[in-house]
Amino acid sequence: MIVDRYGYATFESQNNLKNLDSSPYIESNITNIGDINGINNDMDLTPIQKFFDGANIFITGSTGFLGKILVEKLLRSCPTVSTLYLLVRNKKGKSMEERVDEMFDDIIFDKMKKECPKFRHKVVGVGGDCVLPTLGLSIQDKRLLIDEINIVFHVAATVRFDEHIKTATAINIRTPRDLLQLSRQMKNLKSYVHVSTVFANCIKKVIEEKVYPPGIDGEKLIAMADCVPENILAQMTPTLLGDYPNTYTFTKQVAEDLVKREGENLPVTIFRPAIVVSSYKEPCEAWINNMYGPTGVVAGSGMGLIRSLRADGNVNANIVPVDMVVNGMIAAAWGVGESYQKSIKENKTFEMPVYNYETCSKKPITWGEYMENSEKYGLIFPLSKAIWYYSLCLIKYYPVYLVAIFFLHIIPALLTDTVLLCMGRTPRMMRAYKKIHKYLEVISYFAVREWTLKSEGSDRLLEEMTDKDKELFFMDLRKLDWDKFFQSYLIGIRMYLMQDPMDTLERSKKRWNRFYYAHQCLKVVLAIVGLQIAYWLLSSLMKLV
Repeated sequence: MIVDRYGYATFESQNNLKNLDSSPYIESNITNIGDINGINNDMDLTPIQKFFDGANIFITGSTGFLGKILVEKLLRSCPTVSTLYLLVRNKKGKSMEERVDEMFDDIIFDKMKKECPKFRHKVVGVGGDCVLPTLGLSIQDKRLLIDEINIVFHVAATVRFDEHIKTATAINIRTPRDLLQLSRQMKNLKSYVHVSTVFANCIKKVIEEKVYPPGIDGEKLIAMADCVPENILAQMTPTLLGDYPNTYTFTKQVAEDLVKREGENLPVTIFRPAIVVSSYKEPCEAWINNMYGPTGVVAGSGMGLIRSLRADGNVNANIVPVDMVVNGMIAAAWGVGESYQKSIKENKTFEMPVYNYETCSKKPITWGEYMENSEKYGLIFPLSKAIWYYSLCLIKYYPVYLVAIFFLHIIPALLTDTVLLCMGRTPRMMRAYKKIHKYLEVISYFAVREWTLKSEGSDRLLEEMTDKDKELFFMDLRKLDWDKFFQSYLIGIRMYLMQDPMDTLERSKKRWNRFYYAHQCLKVVLAIVGLQIAYWLLSSLMKLV
């Protein structure tokens, strides 16, 4: 339930200001909405800003990678927004209130705090948990959301590819169903954005902007997850997945069908980004806070740990920067809201739009180019925590890949663990590589396959935006400069992900040079040993002949 210190009565209506003085985050001399927003009510707003003007927005997944950027962007670029209600659960001994407060300590909110210093009263935490039925919402909070919310962004999902089917179903399928059922009761709903993934339909070679029939009915899968014991579900999982590579893509695909059904005749849209990586421009360049996707490969290879990846260098990587994804989500919310109202005025049947947001048809980059750029700038900004020199090779064919990881991962790990044992320390490299190889298998599925992605809907959405909105909510992937992106991408991995400050760079370069010469010497030694073994084998064969 929303805690009292946020001032429940303050947020019961965007027009109700009688209790504003009681909020600890608001100055006592504020007397009108214009003052609260720190702007003049008569200021010129773009069409998208007008759509969000005075809106109450409910966001799930607000403390995650996408969610944080979304919250920051809405507060900074939609200054007349009324209130953001953030679904947040208690976690690791921290209450919902503590987590909401701590969220704004992140560096990505620094720019927003300068431009919108009076933002805090606009953010309200709502206690809940996507693992629980009806999002774990209290009766009071359900009533509040029904009465107040205008726009919903459902961002929350479990992105663990090896997640148990029971948990993946609860979060990725039941939660969007329950949230849509709640949204149907919302009196002033203008727009609902369900964030999926373009790879929800990865078993298709051509992925269009439409909802495909699910492999299993969502309601049946929810019932199974609720009733069938976990050990039996685990045994059934391979059969349930079929051709799907993991529970993440499978449950996201099933969820899309439920969203279409539950969202019928509501202003609902499905937004499907490709592989999301660090920010391009906003709120700061190259911000990233997780190891998901190819970023983990870049970080691991920069550490000298990952030396081989099963990937086809000629296949499109299909990565998209997180800030451009968020801008696309905001534009999609506006687009579906406008088209829904238009269909009502024209007395036409509203068809739910689906937006694929991808680079393979807009600004393609192959896995080979991705890794080449990562190496190029990674060598300029080496990590101080690296244990060896950069040496990553992409291998398309699985048998060759297995041989490579045996010589490049397993043998070095065994030698390292042997040395650690001799020193009386706990061996850890084999255990680490077990996790790394599991992670690389997940990435490999997407790195050796090619898809044809259609995104005409996203193109139309961009065309409908004004020039000012195109600038303010930059989402045009055709204008993406990959070289500029990678210049900051490696710095971002270094600073934000690896917590490696730039003042260690000179020391890291000296250490990197030592690794380079050691690496070259090792290659020479191995080449000599290899030649000697080949000579011995040939000599043995000649004697036999």
